[in-house]
Amino acid sequence: MHGNRQKNQQDEGPRPAPAGPLLAVLDLGTNNCRLLIATPSRGGFRVVDSFSRIVRLGEGVGQTGLLSDAALDRTIAALKICAGRIAKHNVRHVRCIATQAARLARNADALVARARDEAGLTLDVISPDEEADLAAEGCAPLIGRKYRGALVFDIGGGSTEIIWLQKGPQGPRKKLAASVPVGVVSLAESHGAAATSRAGFERMRGELRERFQPFAEQMDGFDIRKHHLLGTSGTVTTLAAIAMKLPRYNRARVDGSWHETAHMLTVVDQLLDMDIAALAGIGSIGTERADLMLPGCAIFAAICSLWQSPVLRVADRGLREGMLRRLSRELS
Repeated sequence: MHGNRQKNQQDEGPRPAPAGPLLAVLDLGTNNCRLLIATPSRGGFRVVDSFSRIVRLGEGVGQTGLLSDAALDRTIAALKICAGRIAKHNVRHVRCIATQAARLARNADALVARARDEAGLTLDVISPDEEADLAAEGCAPLIGRKYRGALVFDIGGGSTEIIWLQKGPQGPRKKLAASVPVGVVSLAESHGAAATSRAGFERMRGELRERFQPFAEQMDGFDIRKHHLLGTSGTVTTLAAIAMKLPRYNRARVDGSWHETAHMLTVVDQLLDMDIAALAGIGSIGTERADLMLPGCAIFAAICSLWQSPVLRVADRGLREGMLRRLSRELS
């Protein structure tokens, strides 16, 4: 669930095409396939069309080292829809990436070949470093004005990226970046049924705290009074929507919203005693994300315990926006 908010197969639908050059970016993560078609506009981007579908590409890959036939079929079906959107808008500038599940799988070449042959898309399997850089670039505009920098974190399906950004004369610069090969899908699979219990949450949080601890120790100069947390992922945007008491997910309300970290952790605590059915009944979670919610919360809580900034900003953006910025620069 690399990067941004998942919408449980919701699709924002087409918008009137603008006059400027169209760019299409596609992020194929361990859990989600997301497309964004946009055009540069006033220092940002105007979205023309978007699509998001949970495909669970990485299902079982941690155990087998292979992308399953069923996962490949689900993913190719979504990629064909994305290719249709790209063709409909006649987009010429396209970038498609795949992340942790494809990095892990011994048969990633089968995914790349099928994407090319069946959907007409060139899929690049990117490194953890590039993934972290793209997430940081997509979120950098949300660093608060009164802060020196932020800790950007992106809780994905198969990996979690942590990037320390600090403001500089030429814009935000990266002080540290790390990609930990643990995400909500891999954590859920490795812990099984325990991943949906309070006791399992405590174990997962402890494990992740140990994984992140070495990076926290390297961050000399990270002052929680001058830096805030900046989270992007389905976990974080969902927690924000619940904290804001939204009946259903609303990107316009969530993206860029500020929260007290303690309040978000209170929301986490409230979710720990809910079963899968109760979690699925929450509008911003839904049936497709319910079993991944507590693993995501465990990663989130581990990060908050090590970088104890009192405030958190939530980003419903990330890899795709970073890709758009790079693609736009390459064309200018």
